Amino acid sequence: MFGPALFSRRFPISSAIAHLASIPKVIPQTAGLLPKWQLLVGVVAVLNTLQNFLTLKFTRRIYNAVPPAQPVTALQARTFAVWTLTSAVVRVYAAYHIQNKVIYDMALMTYLIAFAHFSSEIFIFRTAKIGPPVLSPCIVATTSLVWMISQYDFYVKN
Repeated sequence: MFGPALFSRRFPISSAIAHLASIPKVIPQTAGLLPKWQLLVGVVAVLNTLQNFLTLKFTRRIYNAVPPAQPVTALQARTFAVWTLTSAVVRVYAAYHIQNKVIYDMALMTYLIAFAHFSSEIFIFRTAKIGPPVLSPCIVATTSLVWMISQYDFYVKN
């Protein structure tokens, strides 16, 4: 039942190899790791968008200091999903057009806005407590900002 015979009948090895061989074609070909990072973060953001449309569970984990009288609503989650999808589109586009100054700047701004949003939810509005659910996007935003600012002249040629 298991073993090579399973793969040869249901999903031929040659088909699997062909699919694996096509993966490099979708990876940005620009030098350096930043374009690949943009693609990875963009794809993860698309998955996060789907999650926000389907359930409130993870959104409630981020905004974990919201009083029970004012819970995270489906409308808020969908609004967050649309923002996340918008950021994902910009970041994926930047992965393939990272040498375009306007696109680079737009992608950089998505991280700045994300950092400002999550920081304000922690420190100003107090709807999020410091912990893994809210620290993850803060770390991604901070890492991406520092990386993009430090590599600006390498990628953007005026």
